[in-house]
Parts: sequence; structure tokens; C-alpha cells
Amino acid sequence: MRTLKSLLLCVLIAAAASTILPPAQGQTDNPADIKATADAIQTLQDQQKTIADNQAKIDAKLADIAENVRVARLYGARAK
Repeated sequence: MRTLKSLLLCVLIAAAASTILPPAQGQTDNPADIKATADAIQTLQDQQKTIADNQAKIDAKLADIAENVRVARLYGARAK
């Protein structure tokens, strides 16, 4: 009797899951979708490269500023 209840519970859970979850969608083979996706990926890669270049420029400028502040502190300390 207990095995039958367990089996019935499993069947009910499977039935509920199949009604709640949507069916899996297959991949589209539409060439326009593939091209649009490739273009979007290329755009993102270009943007990431630009961001990385800008970050490198910012880091270089911050290093220059930090060096200038360090030198100014040295001269300030000597003046006292």
C-alpha cells in the first residue's frame, strides 16, 4: 500500500511539473538570427576593448598624479 502511494505521488509530481514547465525550445537555424547574434557579440567585444583601453589610460594618469603628489609631499616636508 505504501509503495502504491509513493508511485502515485511520483506520477502526480511528474504531471504537475509537465504542466507548469514550458516545453524546451529548439535552437533556431534562421541565418538572420545567427548574423544578428554574431554582430551583437562583435559589438560587445569592441566595447570591452574600448573600456579596457580607457581603463589603462585612467590608470596611467592616476599613477602620474600619485607620483606628482608624492614629489610635492617630499618638497613640502623639506620646506618645513
